[in-house]
Amino acid sequence: MRSLLIAITIIFSSFAVSAQSLSEKVAAGDKPSLGFATAVPWGYPGENGEPLGFVNAIALTILEEMGINEVDTSVNEWAGLIPGLNAGRYDIITGGMYILKSRCENIDFSDPIGYFGDAMMVPAGNPKGIHNYEDVVRTGATLVTGIGFNTVEAAKKYGVPDSQMLLVDGEVGILAAMNAGRADVAVHTVFSVQEHVEISEGKFEQTDATKMPKEVMNVVGIGFRKSDSDFKEKFNAAMAKVIGGDKWMSSTAEYGYTAAQLPPEGFTTEYACANK
Repeated sequence: MRSLLIAITIIFSSFAVSAQSLSEKVAAGDKPSLGFATAVPWGYPGENGEPLGFVNAIALTILEEMGINEVDTSVNEWAGLIPGLNAGRYDIITGGMYILKSRCENIDFSDPIGYFGDAMMVPAGNPKGIHNYEDVVRTGATLVTGIGFNTVEAAKKYGVPDSQMLLVDGEVGILAAMNAGRADVAVHTVFSVQEHVEISEGKFEQTDATKMPKEVMNVVGIGFRKSDSDFKEKFNAAMAKVIGGDKWMSSTAEYGYTAAQLPPEGFTTEYACANK
């Protein structure tokens, strides 16, 4: 059972931004407040408002490493998370936000806590050695994906010809095509691939998502006000001590977070803010 005691306070009212920094607030013995929406399995509230989802689990692990053992929570609409942070309604965004240039203009992000986007699914053992679009072209494999999915454009960008692409109706169609042997490899979101692998009972496996092109992948960070850069740096230092460790991985496993989601070297917050 997690040793961290979580004091839950669901905050719905607005209040003015305090002149007190987050570091000063914590030093005074006050609890930091986590702001998130309802985005399963990223960050969402439990029946009593407790912070669930792998992003919240990671944030709590890092805060515990910093010696912070209690938090408040604030459940919000997704579109209001950044405005709410800057309005002082809570101190930290744990909603599972991709680090994007447009968001970096308004808030600061921690170092990446995870790497997400698309992944490929192949027969168990990966007989053709496929990990990305270049491998699809090299092997002449048939790639199945969904009509209208972002992966159609991505595959074409990386040179997969129409003759090697099978377009079907959504995730159900993707799994059906793989089960019928009509395709050698499927591509869609990491979590959808994980779900299909699980229900296939060993017939399929997920490839290493870190070998997909950077351009079609994203990293997630924890959000902070720009005025709380000192706290963010302490948060990053604590993260460096626990990322990928036993507590990190055990607390996120139930939400589908695996070692494949650990951010790869070089895909930094600075890179994401400049390029995504």
